[in-house]
Amino acid sequence: MTITTDDLSTPRAVAVGPTRATQAPGFSSPALAVLPGLAVATAIAVGAYLARRIPGMATFSPMILAILIGMAFHNIVGTPSIARPGIAFGMRRLLRIAIVLLGFQLTAAQIAAVGGRALLIVAATLVATFVFTVYAGRALGVDRKLTELIAAGTSICGASAIVATNTVTDGSDEDVTYAIACVTVFGSIAMFGYPVLQHLLHLDPRAYGLWSGASIHEIAQVVAAAFQNGQRAGELGTMTKLARVMLLAPTVLALSIKARLSPGSTRVRAVSPPVPWFVLGFIAVVAANSAISIPADARDVIATVTTFLLSVALAAMGLETDIVKLYARGFRPAILGAAAFLFIAAFSLTLIKLMG
Repeated sequence: MTITTDDLSTPRAVAVGPTRATQAPGFSSPALAVLPGLAVATAIAVGAYLARRIPGMATFSPMILAILIGMAFHNIVGTPSIARPGIAFGMRRLLRIAIVLLGFQLTAAQIAAVGGRALLIVAATLVATFVFTVYAGRALGVDRKLTELIAAGTSICGASAIVATNTVTDGSDEDVTYAIACVTVFGSIAMFGYPVLQHLLHLDPRAYGLWSGASIHEIAQVVAAAFQNGQRAGELGTMTKLARVMLLAPTVLALSIKARLSPGSTRVRAVSPPVPWFVLGFIAVVAANSAISIPADARDVIATVTTFLLSVALAAMGLETDIVKLYARGFRPAILGAAAFLFIAAFSLTLIKLMG
């Protein structure tokens, strides 16, 4: 449910904008040097959209398909060195711009329409799931950065939350890809399983929509699952999910402050701002979208552009992901992803039964 010298994350060689040392061969200007890599990532993003026309593939977001296609290209064909600067640009600046644009999909009225009790369920579920996943990750011996990415993807909004959280967590490309794989697999299980469980658990449309929106990973997965129980459940599920997306900004902010205050932090405190600029931009856009009436057609265009930019950014990430390194992470992170999925499903359902 996306990113510069003012970023808080510790720069990695692959993630910095092009400099004289990293310019693509044959391009004297840094601005021109990013073009080959952006062209490759954009072509992959377009391919992801086309792939969704294949029967059965429409349930997967173009962002997820883009990172998978990018990975396949990198590990089978190989990413050309001339594309490196553009890939770095897509993974950082383009990603953050897309996060800001996500704010156009939210308004204060939409969040208020969910209801105070439902918002409390969403917030409590998010916090409890994030904390549970962090402690479970420690118990399983999963790397802290990968644990935080799985926690964010499960508790907030899937791939978008993972890439936004990684601007502070600063995990490797393989960490990001592994976390996205977890939310894709377990979110897809929820997407197909929830409609069956709805009958077994005797949930009415309101409870089912709230449960879907409060616990399924990706927005597309929520929509697919919630509307299986009718229009009312689908609309409430979508609104509830958007309320979870709104909590992305405070979550990233909290992680940013935690990183700055942690002992032995290597972040440059004198230069880095206390809040990532794209988080402030996201909040500002939500506020503006709430105060100003934007035509529905314009909002749809912005939403389409946002998803496409996120797809390009994730395609770039896939172009830097080594499957051998991904395999080296082992199965413990997958077990963690499964445990987090089961926890968020059970915890949110319990709260809905008690409070809904």
